[in-house]
Amino acid sequence: MRGRDPGRPDPVHRHQLVRVRGIGVGWVAPLVLLVAVAVADANTVGEFRMISWIVLVPGIAAALCGVWVTAGFTLLSVLTYVMVDSAWPHEYQSGLPDFILVAVGGLLATAACALRVRGERRMLHMRDVADTTRRAVLRPLPPGWGGLDHAGVYLAADTEARVGGDFYDIQPGPHGTRVLVGDVQGKGLGAVETAAALLGAFREAGYHEADLATVADRLEVRLARHRKHTGALGRDDGDRFATAVLLGFPDEVPDAVDTVVFGHEPPLAVGPDGVRQLPVTGGLPLGMAELGTGPPPVRRLRLAPEETLLVVTDGVTEARDRQGCFYRHAEEVARAIAADPGAIAPRRLVALVREGTLRHCGGRLGDDTTVFAVRRPQVR
Repeated sequence: MRGRDPGRPDPVHRHQLVRVRGIGVGWVAPLVLLVAVAVADANTVGEFRMISWIVLVPGIAAALCGVWVTAGFTLLSVLTYVMVDSAWPHEYQSGLPDFILVAVGGLLATAACALRVRGERRMLHMRDVADTTRRAVLRPLPPGWGGLDHAGVYLAADTEARVGGDFYDIQPGPHGTRVLVGDVQGKGLGAVETAAALLGAFREAGYHEADLATVADRLEVRLARHRKHTGALGRDDGDRFATAVLLGFPDEVPDAVDTVVFGHEPPLAVGPDGVRQLPVTGGLPLGMAELGTGPPPVRRLRLAPEETLLVVTDGVTEARDRQGCFYRHAEEVARAIAADPGAIAPRRLVALVREGTLRHCGGRLGDDTTVFAVRRPQVR
């Protein structure tokens, strides 16, 4: 793993709690409180002193500011206490006990702030690691990659995890461009590891193999090898499987797509005339070949001009609202296309399904969610 780029800001500096137009203003609240306590104490009667409340100032700073700013407010609070308290007649002065309270409270607040900052630094570092892992598994796809118009979005069910078992990729090669979209059973780092293994096999086989059926077989073999390895390590996730859709766009037939479905929801073909589900037979998921009679078939299908293929994972198909009703993304896409045929563009189509899924489930995703759309570029 590479170290942090020295040109990048420290994670804590990138995570200011209180900002206005990009400027940190966390110091405002403790400063206002300090002034308010000092002014209030100066306007009270001698029997009711408020200056000891100034101990709250470093505590507020510890929650909103950095260590040095908190230490500064601790020192400022002590000095303010001494100045304000000494201005009163001797019989009304709070004296040494409250001075110790303010000083010790400030020191404890500074120590607590240091612990908070260290925890934030560790948390943000782990978030950077998760983002790097996600980019390694779901590598960024340049516009027009493989000669295809495409768009994809991934949403982790666990917002803190930021990475899961859904995967997609496009691999151009001498035998056409191949696309893989899938979902590994389960969650956690084991699912991420399995997805990475499948994507590695796809990127190699998708480039070198002329026959899409061979690419599909290489994926099955790779998952079997991965499961054997994890089983040998004594891990209890050695029986993972994955559903997937494998697509091939042959260069010699510009209006066709080859499809292999491994127990996954078949792709939708979305065009100006509506939405149709591709008539493909779904085979068993990857990792379950021994339960079947043979590999899933490769089916070549014709696509109408401008048709976009839409593939989603079960985070979309199993999204439920408060009444427990499933999200019917095909129907919503059909309505949107009828109202605006331009919505078949991959980027707009992905945004439509993403927003519809989140709206339907109220933002409470029950599983990792991937929406991927791809089509051949339109000749104008």
